[in-house]
Amino acid sequence: NAEYMGENPTVRDYITSAGRKALTHHNGFAVPPELIEKIWVGNFAGELFSNQGHLGAGVADIDDAFLHKPSMRVEGACASGGLAFASGITAIRAGMDLGLVIGAEVQTTVSARVGGDYLARAADYPRQRGIDDFTFPAIFAGRMKAYVSEHNVTMADIAYTSAKAYTNATRNPKAHMHSSPLTYDKCNNAGTFLGNEELSPWLRLSDCSQVSDGGAAIVIASEEGLAKLGLQPKDCVEVAACEYATGNLYVDGNRLKMDATAVAAKKAYAAADIGPSDLDLVEVHDCFTIAEALMLEAVGVAKYGQGGVMARDGMTTHDGPIPCNPGGGLVAGGHPVGATGIKQILQSSKQMYRIAGGYQLDKHVRYALAANMGGDDKTSVVTILKNGRD
Repeated sequence: NAEYMGENPTVRDYITSAGRKALTHHNGFAVPPELIEKIWVGNFAGELFSNQGHLGAGVADIDDAFLHKPSMRVEGACASGGLAFASGITAIRAGMDLGLVIGAEVQTTVSARVGGDYLARAADYPRQRGIDDFTFPAIFAGRMKAYVSEHNVTMADIAYTSAKAYTNATRNPKAHMHSSPLTYDKCNNAGTFLGNEELSPWLRLSDCSQVSDGGAAIVIASEEGLAKLGLQPKDCVEVAACEYATGNLYVDGNRLKMDATAVAAKKAYAAADIGPSDLDLVEVHDCFTIAEALMLEAVGVAKYGQGGVMARDGMTTHDGPIPCNPGGGLVAGGHPVGATGIKQILQSSKQMYRIAGGYQLDKHVRYALAANMGGDDKTSVVTILKNGRD
């Protein structure tokens, strides 16, 4: 389950609250904490934003039964949550029956400019930090410039992606921007903010994800683990595949493609024995609107050069053929970095359980894909989920 709490909770609060909520199944069934064998905590920058590292040793705060349990913190920039989940799935494949995966991040303890410097640690810091005070927005502004220049796509077209995100967020009470909708015109005409004069025109405020605090957690189980809980596969969501790939942190990739994501997606499709046309839902890492466009292409949902017009053409809207980020994504739903990869899987699972409330899709979701990215496509985790009732 996921939790976004009140004013000024700490990273400890998010880990503890989300972990406790995850131990209660959506149908009210409680998972006995003593049955959990291992725990993973995804977090990117606790040492910077919260002056707190060593978060794997903090899980005993969730329940006394977790004292002395094997637990570790996993870091992979914005893919920290996805990597934590992948680590847990690897342990399930190796014979573990029950585990707990948590993601958490607090980023609002410092100014946006200082936070931009902290987040730049996910880039090649010595080489890329000087691009702009806001390093990652500048990097993705470079991708936007390259994309618009190469393809028959305009920034006005891509503004439909942010408008979709804000519309979806109004349906999700846990979305960061739930109460702050933006129309298409406001998204298209939003101001710019980068100091880099070359890149500034290529990124609007509405193209950016939110600087969010939050936590998310999920219990993972083998079929034997389900039996220990008295549950059946039909009560759960099946992980059909969970694969990840990394790029080269020290070398810029092709600005028009997300190669690491494409490799992870190819491996995931092969493991799940399905293809992009089998998907009913995608949750992609829209840290910026241009990232959504490129990720849709990388996972095969959109053709090369077409990801930027999918929202404009109604393909990825809430009632479109392949809904993308129906809970608001990162742009409007929020981006609590270490929790984001877990949040994506939870959003997809809620659609399968049909417990998503106001943002529940009308369609039946059999297969969903979640793609969680760290840095500028330098770490990418792609998970394919299958509805346990199918």
